[in-house]
Amino acid sequence: MESGRTGGQYSDQNWLRSFMFTLYGTSVLVVSYFPLFYTHLGFSSPQVGLLYSLGPLISILSNLFWSMMSDRLGTIKKIMAILLAGQLVTAIMLAKATDFGMVMLILTLFYFFYYPVFPLADTMAIKIAQRHGRNFIAIRVFGSLGYSFFALTIGYVLRALGSSYSIGVCIVIVVAALFITLGLKDVKRTEGGPDNSKGSAKISAKGGGLKEILLQKEVLWFFSCVFVLALGHRMNEAFLTLSLKSMNAGDEVIGWALLASALSEIPIFFLLSKYGERFKELPLLAFASLMYGLRFLFMSLADVPGAIIAIQAMHSISFGIFYVTAVRYITRIIPDHLRATGLAIFTVVWSSVSGLLSGTFGGLIYEDSGRSVFYLVAMGFSVLAFIGFLVKHLMDIGGSSSRYFKKKALQKAAPAEKTSL
Repeated sequence: MESGRTGGQYSDQNWLRSFMFTLYGTSVLVVSYFPLFYTHLGFSSPQVGLLYSLGPLISILSNLFWSMMSDRLGTIKKIMAILLAGQLVTAIMLAKATDFGMVMLILTLFYFFYYPVFPLADTMAIKIAQRHGRNFIAIRVFGSLGYSFFALTIGYVLRALGSSYSIGVCIVIVVAALFITLGLKDVKRTEGGPDNSKGSAKISAKGGGLKEILLQKEVLWFFSCVFVLALGHRMNEAFLTLSLKSMNAGDEVIGWALLASALSEIPIFFLLSKYGERFKELPLLAFASLMYGLRFLFMSLADVPGAIIAIQAMHSISFGIFYVTAVRYITRIIPDHLRATGLAIFTVVWSSVSGLLSGTFGGLIYEDSGRSVFYLVAMGFSVLAFIGFLVKHLMDIGGSSSRYFKKKALQKAAPAEKTSL
């Protein structure tokens, strides 16, 4: 009896955990093994960078379009099923394409369906976690576990079969994810309880919507810093596998590098889900940015694959801290009924716009100046983001302090006025 009750009560969480686990297998392929597939077809580094930037360009509109459709229609499950079906069809087309122009066209369609799934899955995780009174990291961490599993296994599979089978492996994973959506329990946009902050109330009072979100100074400052930090992150993401290949690393070594980064973030996720509320968001975001800068400095100095694998473990104190804290910050400043749209904006800034620029110009820097200069530029972006988050935190402290002393001065002045009367 207890068993059945528990199974029914938490089945939506278990299905979503399975979905997250499988979904991040496509992320491993698209981010890390698609570039190897492009080089297998004979494309140059600037061409690979251009293809990488195509998706972010398209997703600027696709993320907002599909997430706003989800908010408007009040469904996430159906939208994700449509997106996965679109990925399946375009991946089958991509498997048969060899010409650069044709690959470019099909990838444009593929990315239209690929990018929006992730913010929608995060939105569903947040809402289901709220439904059960849990932290959403308890669900999201299965994405990291899935990424770890597929990062390692795909590396060995492609070493045995060859990089040309990257698209075929992608098709298998997409089919599995599409099948799992049948077991997901949909969530409505009104679920999740009341808004969590005064900032949310302020946006709601203005009527809500994309315009009202972006008119908030706090939101604009946050997204500006996220964009600068994302430039370095996406540069590393786009050219990590090519850097390893330039050191004659095999596909299985690339898998170990991806595994090191994915596994390292899991304990950080759990620690922040338990103790993160004790710390303010902006100092944590500043610290994560600084760790990104240190990580890219080490990458510029590394000259053997083993060193890069070790450096990848810094993913925990850079991306791990940043991601959990950034989502927490977004849920504080953006109301529940606009949550999907808010996370879509975050994805556009973190993945789309930054990916467009880092893929296009990153390829040129990598080709003309080499890997060391490439990573020093990425480090520079991280340091700028660190300064941005830190300055905003100091401004907030200064504002709070001035209001505090002003209030104390008024309290002291009040008795004096009574005495004079």
